[in-house]
Amino acid sequence: MSQMEYFIGFDVGTGSGRACLVDRNGKLIAEHSEATLTHRSPTDHRIFEQSTSNIWSSLSKCCKTILQASGIDPAQVKGVGFDATCSLAVVDRSGRPISVSRTGATEEHEDDSNLGKEGEWNVILWADHRAEEEAEKINATGEGVLGFVGKTMSLEMEIPKTLWLSKHMPQEKFKDCMFFDLPDWLTYNATTSLARSTCSLACKCSYVPPGAKMVHECDGGKEEISKDGWSARFFNKIGLEDLVKDDFDQLGGIPGKNGLILTAGQPVGKGLSKAAAESLGLVEGTAVGSGVIDAYAGWIGTVAAAAGEGQAKPTLEDASARLAAIAGTSTCHIAQSADGILWGPYRDAVFPGLWMNEGGQSSTGQLIDFMMQTHPAYPKLVEQSKKTGKSTFELLGDRLEEMQKEKGALTLTHLTKDLHFYPDLHGNRSPLADPRMKGMITGLTLDDSLSDLAAKFNVTLEAIALQTRHIVDEMNAKGHKIDSIYMSGSQAKNGPLMRLLATVLQMPIIIPPQPSAAVVLGAAMLGRYAYDLTAERQGQAITNQSEAEDAKEKDGNKLWDVMVAMTHPGKRVDPRSDELGQKEVKLLDVKYKIFREAVEVQRKWRKMVAEVA
Repeated sequence: MSQMEYFIGFDVGTGSGRACLVDRNGKLIAEHSEATLTHRSPTDHRIFEQSTSNIWSSLSKCCKTILQASGIDPAQVKGVGFDATCSLAVVDRSGRPISVSRTGATEEHEDDSNLGKEGEWNVILWADHRAEEEAEKINATGEGVLGFVGKTMSLEMEIPKTLWLSKHMPQEKFKDCMFFDLPDWLTYNATTSLARSTCSLACKCSYVPPGAKMVHECDGGKEEISKDGWSARFFNKIGLEDLVKDDFDQLGGIPGKNGLILTAGQPVGKGLSKAAAESLGLVEGTAVGSGVIDAYAGWIGTVAAAAGEGQAKPTLEDASARLAAIAGTSTCHIAQSADGILWGPYRDAVFPGLWMNEGGQSSTGQLIDFMMQTHPAYPKLVEQSKKTGKSTFELLGDRLEEMQKEKGALTLTHLTKDLHFYPDLHGNRSPLADPRMKGMITGLTLDDSLSDLAAKFNVTLEAIALQTRHIVDEMNAKGHKIDSIYMSGSQAKNGPLMRLLATVLQMPIIIPPQPSAAVVLGAAMLGRYAYDLTAERQGQAITNQSEAEDAKEKDGNKLWDVMVAMTHPGKRVDPRSDELGQKEVKLLDVKYKIFREAVEVQRKWRKMVAEVA
């Protein structure tokens, strides 16, 4: 037992922090989650703020809980990895939290007086939409950087939010800030190293890995090759000149000059600092892998699985046809390719020399909850759940089956054939990249019964599946060859949604043995990779960019070997192929056409209103 080696993955989602303990083969030994706090503005629905202190406290509790539950000696934990949402964490040059909140001394009062001061609410959550004006300004530039975000930068990314802070925060306070994508803040807090991850910088901070070509639309297609990772021209144009003058030190610096930028899983600093080790209950010096955004941890933790029991282990090349769908509050869709294709593309985000392409739905799990909880019959559903001991989802499934029999509907899709729902209540992340899109529903009747709630629940799942098809269709139209979906996250447990996705997409859905743990397992894989690489380097830390580049060259794709070794075969859900399934597919094809028309109708109506209002 004393010779066994274990690894811990830490995940920070939208509403909780998690940790899992695994062995070298990816066997799950223990896991635990703790809720995190989110501050909402009392007057502005766009505002979502969190606290790094609260987040770290939740991870500390998780780590100590799994160590106690497993009985594992902390000295046997050889490496840890982190993933997190793509949220903007702000601290001063000493690492103290700096407030990003406009909430004043009373909940009813809002102004900019707190911005830049020490304060608990120092994280602008990914879902925060305060930077709409800033994103529009950025997207109007036509700069080459935009070619790596599908030509339209989302207001959920870090640069629009940083630009918002520069406009609202006192300049002397702004200049004293360090800005981290949340995964990088976690490794900073764990090690005291300011090294950043290529994943966070390339995907969310407008960093373009050296050697990549940027095409400036505003110059008639003029090309510029990224030399140091940052486009001074872009940052000057949008109004962040101070970052340029400071050699981008506040964002992580220029690689090889004043910054160290690592690829996924490369060891950060000298491992856990004494303070971080004590807070987590681990040993100082434990290897820490360079972190990734949570969706990318989901990709790492799923796509190396055999496509069902008895299937062959995949190669890294096989991964290009596998779309990872990381589905929780929102859903991210990630595919790897040899060339940059669509959404970003982001080079080196996980594997050196390869590109990651990312789509997503801003609201999926959150959308299902909203549609249920705002329905007049929801209290009745909750009451039935308490009486029967069944979950609300089970009860809705039962009611749908009853309705199908009562109405003689061939399938559940036929049951709701005249109800159509367009789901972008929180804007569209992809494939439209349009934050102004809204939800639409047609087919309403004067019915507020439990049956109506069940029908709207079913059509919500349908809308999520149809939008996933929209994303996959766009990816394949641009050059991808997606032929399967690898799920992770809480929605992977939603059997009706998984079956619907397989049928709508006409491709298999692969579900890992522990779908909710797949993301945090991906983080643990980074910990093992960091430990293995540290052992190869005989304990020597990576201290500069040259050493990081040499390690990339030497290690090649060893992270893939770790992924294959630690990923267990998934459960396969195939599309329906019987006669009823074929009829359902025909109806879903029609509903998909209606779904696509809803986009054009909404944009047409928006234009009509804008012309007179």
